[in-house]
Amino acid sequence: MKKIKAIVLITATTLGSLGLKAQQDPMFTHYMDNTLAVNPAYAGSRDALTVTALHRSQWVSFKGAPLTQTITMHAPLRNEHIGIGLSVTNDKIGPINNTSAVFDFAYIMRVSKKSRLALGISAGIDMFQANLSTLNLDQQADPTFQNNISNHMTPRLGFGAYYYRERFYLGVSTPNLLQNNYSVVNEANGSTLIASEQMHYYLIAGTVINLTDNLAFKPTTLIKMTDAAPVQADLTASFIIMKKLLLGVMYRTGDAVGGLIGLNITPQFHLGYSYDWSYGLQTSKYNQGSHEIILRYDFIFFSKQQIHSPRYF
Repeated sequence: MKKIKAIVLITATTLGSLGLKAQQDPMFTHYMDNTLAVNPAYAGSRDALTVTALHRSQWVSFKGAPLTQTITMHAPLRNEHIGIGLSVTNDKIGPINNTSAVFDFAYIMRVSKKSRLALGISAGIDMFQANLSTLNLDQQADPTFQNNISNHMTPRLGFGAYYYRERFYLGVSTPNLLQNNYSVVNEANGSTLIASEQMHYYLIAGTVINLTDNLAFKPTTLIKMTDAAPVQADLTASFIIMKKLLLGVMYRTGDAVGGLIGLNITPQFHLGYSYDWSYGLQTSKYNQGSHEIILRYDFIFFSKQQIHSPRYF
């Protein structure tokens, strides 16, 4: 259920106009470690300046396959009720490239001594490019693909709510409330190629259960909903060993299975890797699966702060 803008664009016809509606947001196997990318209310929740970088290579060896990079940073202010963040995402598939830069703001409320509820908003821009003229077509004179979409900028506005304790979290969000359009009009013959965004809704949840002093079970889920595609759920079961090593398996409904491994190199520095294989797509016979790597570092910049080891979320 990866975003399909490029695939639908490539198969577009020259007759009339084409409206595109599909799952458009990038997917992450490490969604539980890249939370700010899907929920602005997460900003400031780790009580540190947290910087996370992620790279995903999807459907390796498949020409034009998706490549996604994100970098997020967030921190609480000295006012314990305010968290701020910045999220930058670059998503490329075939001739399509979409880059977004988003500022995140969260208002954090104490529900009890050990739990908090945050409400977050995000605002930013998307820069969309489609180099359609570079495609090798069966009909090279196809007028629909003679014009590119170059640096088309549109606003972005999102909302989220995030409830969390030390060993549990639950969040709902929609990263983009706006439904922008991207279009190319060929004035010579009147043909129009239009791609339209759809709102996406996310539900995230996770917990940590101690099995022994040196072994903990960490189940998490991400559920994605949009009018343009079936509901999809990521289900992940991980085990944390000696509070340092994470081993897990994942299942994405109708799409993929895979595994994860992570290591807390220090209490502040986490390294993770995942591999998933898309069993449910026709492309599965032509690619070698998807790889993802994530790095996260917590900077301590308030004198009273301490890093709790491990930080589960």
